[in-house]
Amino acid sequence: MMKYYAVIVAGGSGNRMQTETPKQFLLLNNLPVLMHTIKAFAHSDTQPKILVVLHQDQHNYWKRLCNEFNFNVPHQIIAGGSERFHSVQNAIDTIDEDSFVAIHDAVRPLISKQLIDNSYKKAIEIGNVIVAVQSSDSVRLSKEGQTLAIKRNEVYLVQTPQIFNIAILKAAYKQPFEASFTDDASVVEALGEKINIIDGERNNIKITYPIDLELAEMLLNKNETV
Repeated sequence: MMKYYAVIVAGGSGNRMQTETPKQFLLLNNLPVLMHTIKAFAHSDTQPKILVVLHQDQHNYWKRLCNEFNFNVPHQIIAGGSERFHSVQNAIDTIDEDSFVAIHDAVRPLISKQLIDNSYKKAIEIGNVIVAVQSSDSVRLSKEGQTLAIKRNEVYLVQTPQIFNIAILKAAYKQPFEASFTDDASVVEALGEKINIIDGERNNIKITYPIDLELAEMLLNKNETV
């Protein structure tokens, strides 16, 4: 029987949110963002084992938040590293059984159950998947003082989850860290693996700026009234 894991990476600071509180702990409809994200995976049909990666200094604070909000969804806390790369590395080092592992940004709390389940299913079928949406804006590439128009139907905006077999992830994360590793797909791709894209969701937004939190609240409220 195939095993499933979800690694939720919560290493963000509050810098771009103009707040001292890290983004994953900000309240979204009276519940910390990270709790929404954990619940999304816990409520999926896939039912992965959930590993949450937090900076060591935030572990006690998270424990207090769980008590305050009576949050008892099962999950395991993993100590984060100096870079996202090292945080993911720490998490996958704890997995010792054949499995498919979804790696997801803690600050994408609006991911749907359908996208989670479909992503795991597709990863098993074709080996790996990352979710992404096509750009709806015109796109230009700026390089060496020149700008060049790019066909927007060839441009994808990458989201998470990104799902791989644990054996591939372990091999990929044995590589030395490179600044070009911006996500898990770029780490795996450096091994020579082909990366498969499936359709993501426009609502699967990443909370980075204050306007994102306002938009997330609006979308969440809309979903709850449907």
